[in-house]
Amino acid sequence: MPVNTLLIPTADGQADAFAAFPDHGERHPGVLMYPDGFGVRPALREMARELAGHGYYVLVPHIFYRHGPAPLIELPQYIGEEARSAIFARLMPLIEAHTADRVLRDADAYLRFLSAQPEVSAGPVAVTGYCIGGLLATRTAAAHPGQVAALAGFHGPVGADGPSLLSGLTAQVHFGHAETDLTPEALGELNRALEAGGVDYTSEIYPGTVHGFTMSDTDAFNPAALRLHWDRLLPLLGRTLAAG
Repeated sequence: MPVNTLLIPTADGQADAFAAFPDHGERHPGVLMYPDGFGVRPALREMARELAGHGYYVLVPHIFYRHGPAPLIELPQYIGEEARSAIFARLMPLIEAHTADRVLRDADAYLRFLSAQPEVSAGPVAVTGYCIGGLLATRTAAAHPGQVAALAGFHGPVGADGPSLLSGLTAQVHFGHAETDLTPEALGELNRALEAGGVDYTSEIYPGTVHGFTMSDTDAFNPAALRLHWDRLLPLLGRTLAAG
């Protein structure tokens, strides 16, 4: 499974990125995968390769490229509780500087680059995201209703921009939430906003999970929840994109 290192031209410079895709010479539907706050690292490459193995071209950008190429912060092989707080203290200024305007400028560039790749088939694409990447994926889908056919966000603050953003979604949607991120009451409020916007969606709390449950290199990892994530994501992409 090829994994290519790339540079994506943007309005503000060049974003380093990588792509994973099947190696049998055909064209495949494109998926833009936004990483969690810890960023591009082996765990994300593993997830991208897993998804690519199902017939997709998966592009994963370094979202904080304005501050330098990845990795901006050296991460331990396993991110446990002791390391987490110190890492987030360094990450939070980067997250706070990544404004909605920057997100949308970058989304334009990422989708333009994705659709131009010779390994990517014509037609709609999907966006997925983890943690803060879930919010970026939601903003991207809302801003590109004619291009993004599927949106998936996992343990991310997908409702942070309020009902107006959600009502602009035309993609089919799946949101998978951690128990520690969303109460049942908050889930109901989010789902009512999706319903009011006429969104074709599923949105659920994954049982027994904490924030970051998909990430195999952290102490939040939940193998059963990661399997559920694939059980939700792959059919969504299968319904909306024609995998090659």
